[in-house]
Amino acid sequence: MEKSLPMNEWKAMKTERAINRMHSFIHGAALAALFYYRITSITTIARSSSRILLLPHLLIFTAELTLSFMWLLSQASLWNPVARTVYPERLPADEYLPSLDVFICTADPAKEPSLGVMNTVISALALDYPPTKLHLYLSDDGGSPVTLRALQLARSFAKLWIPFCRKYMVKNRCPQTYFLGEEIADSDSDHFFIDKKAIEEAYEDFKISLGKIEAEADVGASRDHSPIIEVMSDDEEMPLVVYVAREKRPSHPHNFKAGALNVLLRVSGMMSNSPYILSLDCDMYCNDPASARQAMCFHLDPKLSQNLAFVQFPQKFHNIRHNHDIYDAAMRFIWKKCDGLNGLRGPSLSGTGFYIKREALYGTRKLQPKVDLNQLNEYYGSSNEFIKSINRNYKLNFPSTESMQKEVQLLASCSYDKGTKWGKEVGYRYFSVVEDYFTGFNLHCEGWISVYFAPSRPCFLGSSPISLGETLVQNTRWFIGLSQVALSKYSPFVYGDMRMSVLQRMVYIQFACYGIYFLPDYILALVPQLCILAGVPLYPQVSSPFFAVFVFVFVSSQLKQAQEVLASGDSLRTWVNEQRVSVMKSLTSYSFAAANAILEKMGLSKASFVPTSKVTDDEVAKLYQMGKYDFQAPPIFMVILCAVYMLNLSSLVVGLVRVLVNGKMNEMVMQAFLPLFGVVLHYPLMEGMVLRKDAGSVSPSVSLLSAVISSLVSAYAALAH
Repeated sequence: MEKSLPMNEWKAMKTERAINRMHSFIHGAALAALFYYRITSITTIARSSSRILLLPHLLIFTAELTLSFMWLLSQASLWNPVARTVYPERLPADEYLPSLDVFICTADPAKEPSLGVMNTVISALALDYPPTKLHLYLSDDGGSPVTLRALQLARSFAKLWIPFCRKYMVKNRCPQTYFLGEEIADSDSDHFFIDKKAIEEAYEDFKISLGKIEAEADVGASRDHSPIIEVMSDDEEMPLVVYVAREKRPSHPHNFKAGALNVLLRVSGMMSNSPYILSLDCDMYCNDPASARQAMCFHLDPKLSQNLAFVQFPQKFHNIRHNHDIYDAAMRFIWKKCDGLNGLRGPSLSGTGFYIKREALYGTRKLQPKVDLNQLNEYYGSSNEFIKSINRNYKLNFPSTESMQKEVQLLASCSYDKGTKWGKEVGYRYFSVVEDYFTGFNLHCEGWISVYFAPSRPCFLGSSPISLGETLVQNTRWFIGLSQVALSKYSPFVYGDMRMSVLQRMVYIQFACYGIYFLPDYILALVPQLCILAGVPLYPQVSSPFFAVFVFVFVSSQLKQAQEVLASGDSLRTWVNEQRVSVMKSLTSYSFAAANAILEKMGLSKASFVPTSKVTDDEVAKLYQMGKYDFQAPPIFMVILCAVYMLNLSSLVVGLVRVLVNGKMNEMVMQAFLPLFGVVLHYPLMEGMVLRKDAGSVSPSVSLLSAVISSLVSAYAALAH
């Protein structure tokens, strides 16, 4: 009788759904009134003798149309939010659970320190799952001997760590964070404290040994090396561990992270061939060992299993201060959208922390029942043994270790993908540097569904950038990838079949086009301000009934975002940080990403992938803990931000003079509010330029150049008046 009970349940979030839909209708009606005003105003100006004023009005209308279009797309993920619950105790017995492969990718030990990577490895090996059904594959794109030796040391330590965790039911199985003392001990016995001291000493020995390896060896990443596969399986009570460094040659494209994952997919298919795969970034350790069983509550559900491609867990970060996330690194708004996507056909793939079905990546649904070997070779490459492994009943049968090693070396070669469907219709997709978004989009286009599950205890915790420079560079890379998709034949506007619902397509369009926010943000950060300096009003007078419409639209959008932040359990400080950083990203990352994608489309540029550094500078960490921005970002980014801020400041002064001294209250009060809002919201920039003298302040050269640019633009606008 127990087996008939559901392993998971879902529940509609009725209160949030009602709030979202009510706001959608009311805000939409206000936007319609705003458009009516803009169209009639522009028509009147076009017919008048003051056509020179038409351009700023058209620009403002373009900004309002773009923001309204993006707002409309955002409603899809708010329409039907759903929360999910799991019951792992209702899973089959351990002997009936499917096997699980874990993929972890690292690229450069200089940017991704081995200690952090190995803590992720150890935490994954300690998952609450039968050890004989758990297999871990570490992709080392740098081919570094340091990483290989570190993995051997980590596995040796894990032989002590895993029994300790199971004996005392340790929740946090990442040793680095466990020994910080953040977890309350489940036992107060003398045996526990003796064992804990012994395992802590073993961990310290592990760190010392790892430090010696890094000191003695060359810590760097190779871009030219043969494939290296090393299997570690000398203990039946330990999960299988495999080190994989795929072949890399300067003359061959390596397809970034997607290429590394596809090599792991092929190599693991020849070894463990587990039906399910957990993919983790090298800094995203397992914070709750129950995640595998939680995911299986969905994958083994007979109502979901046939069409379920993956279960996505949220990305959380251990180095972010709650309610003090000054760089909006937690990306709250993205994960909040996933509740709404649960009410559609599920969320997109998101880089790390997901359990995916191997069959979904192989694309076998598209194959005819009686397909010949030549066609299979066109799909999967020249390895007939790998093609055999696609059959779920495949049993590894190599006459010798040497023959197996030869086969997996072929699968890890840099030319294996050539002339096949790998990266196009099979495996992780290559077209964009955001392989997660593009792969998830393709899977949904093929009719697969997904699930988002966010338990109260985060299952995975990673490390997020805590400097403005790293944040902006990381976002530039992401939005280059999204813009690549938006401007291609794979654009969600046109690509895919009818199995994807309209609402789900709207969500994919929103993500692909997210970088377009730079256009309205630049317009609203510059045009009204320049028009203040030139004495040109752009908004309705206070006495006009449409004045209330514009005020309502602004207040409505701000209150809705504040409501979503508070509903997520965050504070209004988070709301302010999100507002501030979104504009910073838009004026820098989004605009540069859009320009790069357009240049790439014209054949004048090429996208690249640089891993985000996981090395934390002490001074940067200190500034972050104090809640101060580190403005040592790329100078071009800082010049843009500071120049725009100074222009807003000067237009605010002129606007206040026009409103308070020259009696232009009726005409200019709304327009003067825009620079006031910007100056107050981005006050930390003023602080960084004028008041701060620490290492994270804005450099004098950047401030000076920004002042010159702002002064020239302001003078030109004033002379136009």
